[in-house]
Amino acid sequence: VQLQASGGGLVQAGGSLRLSCAASGDTFSTYTMGWFRQAPGKERELVAISTRSYTRYANSVKGRFTISRDNAKNTVYLQMNSLKPEDTALYYCAAAPVELAWTYWGHGTLVTVSS
Repeated sequence: VQLQASGGGLVQAGGSLRLSCAASGDTFSTYTMGWFRQAPGKERELVAISTRSYTRYANSVKGRFTISRDNAKNTVYLQMNSLKPEDTALYYCAAAPVELAWTYWGHGTLVTVSS
């Protein structure tokens, strides 16, 4: 499985961005998909996950970010609203064929939020 993330960029605080992650392969619908981020000097953190039955969010993004998926397009999205400077990070998508075993990773897409 190959993952290709896109959609990052520079945005002012309060703005919005939508990240996309396109996956190869024909088992996308069975995978748990996740978005992670890593800010400079910080550890990578889980931002949001989408399974076949539920979604979960980090407390820091609840109410502002929405993860969604289009299984027909093998794509997972992260809609990010009300962006804050502390959301600045390299964002990665990942796929877990089994529970939360993150086996496949895409290259990151950079999100920069200016104050």
